[in-house]
Formats: sequence, C-alpha cells, structure tokens
Amino acid sequence: MSDPRTRLAAAAAAWDELRPLLAPEALERLALLLSEARRSTGEAAERAALLAARLLGEQLPDRFPGDGRLTLAPEAPEAPAEGRPGFVADDLAVLVLDGHRMIGPVLGEVRDRLLAAPSLGDAQALEGGCDPYAPGLIRLRAAGGLIRLPAFQFTADGAVRERVRAVNLVLDADADPWGAADWWLSPNAWLAAVPVALLGTEGERDLLAAAQYLTEGE
Repeated sequence: MSDPRTRLAAAAAAWDELRPLLAPEALERLALLLSEARRSTGEAAERAALLAARLLGEQLPDRFPGDGRLTLAPEAPEAPAEGRPGFVADDLAVLVLDGHRMIGPVLGEVRDRLLAAPSLGDAQALEGGCDPYAPGLIRLRAAGGLIRLPAFQFTADGAVRERVRAVNLVLDADADPWGAADWWLSPNAWLAAVPVALLGTEGERDLLAAAQYLTEGE
C-alpha cells in the first residue's frame, strides 16, 4: 500500500465518484476512523489513517489496487492516478465529518484562513442572548461539524450587529456562509478596504451598497 495519507488525499479528490460506491456501514466505519485519526497524535493517528486507507482499498479494489494508486474508471475519465495536486488527507475528513466542500489546494487554504479568525461557538452566542441559527448569520462548520460564528457579527455585549445582518442577507450567508465570510475578511476593491475593518467607522455605511453591487445581476 502507498502512504495511507496519500490514499486518503486521493479519495478526497475523487469523492463525488467514490462516495456512492461505499455501503452505509463502510461510510460509518470510515467516519469513525477519520475522526480517530484527526483527534489522535503519533502512532494512534497513523494507525487510524492506515485503517481508513485499508478500508477504502477493501471496499474499492478497482479504484485502489494493491499499490495504492487511484485508477481511472469509465465513469470518471478525468480522475488522475494520485488525486489532484494540493489535496491532503484531512480533506477527506472535512468531506465526511464536517459536512462541507471547502477542500483542495485553493478552498482548503480559504477554509483555514476563515476558521482562524476570531469566532464564537453556538453555545457562546446563546449565552450572549443571540440565536446562533437566526437568519442572516454566518455559520461555519469547523472540525467535527462544530458551528463557529465569526465574532465580527456581534457587538461587545453579544448583540448582533444589524448592519452585518443586513449585509449577510444580501450575500445569502445562509446558503453560502463561506463566501459571505470571505467577503467580509478579504480586501475589497470597491471599498478599498477589508469590509470588516470598516465596522464602527464612517465607512460602515458603504458596506450594504458594496454587497448589493456584488450581487447585482445574480
């Protein structure tokens, strides 16, 4: 078998084709092993990764023969032999455990950057008197599917910033939370600033117009 983590990365790169081929009990077992590999360290983590890779080989022998290469298949002629460059083993855990598709060489970096920003858990939001599942809030799924709400959405006393909520509704944060968070936390040419930096300043009044400009014609 090739390096187990290489096999897991290859599976992430071709997950749309592979997932329907796995029986429900195999998916459940894979989830348990990926969870163990993620939360453990050292030999325990490597053993869990090895078992997860072996499970894929047993369940999908045509895709993962003995040397661990992901082979071509008639229904997936574009699938490369070792997965697409830039995918890593944890991308499979994101797909299976976290429930979103922010993976790969581009979106994986965006995911890590957005999750590194200050945030609150859903329990913390509730303690502040806010419904973390109310419309117009950005909710990102971190490791294990845990909900993280970017902290810029709230005032110091825990209230929701109404201008942020209004912008989030325009950005359709309920359907595309990662895109909305990236808008807030990335340089914006229309505003000549990172939008989140304008909160609490005179420039805050331009945020809604900037979001509307972005979504015009969609």
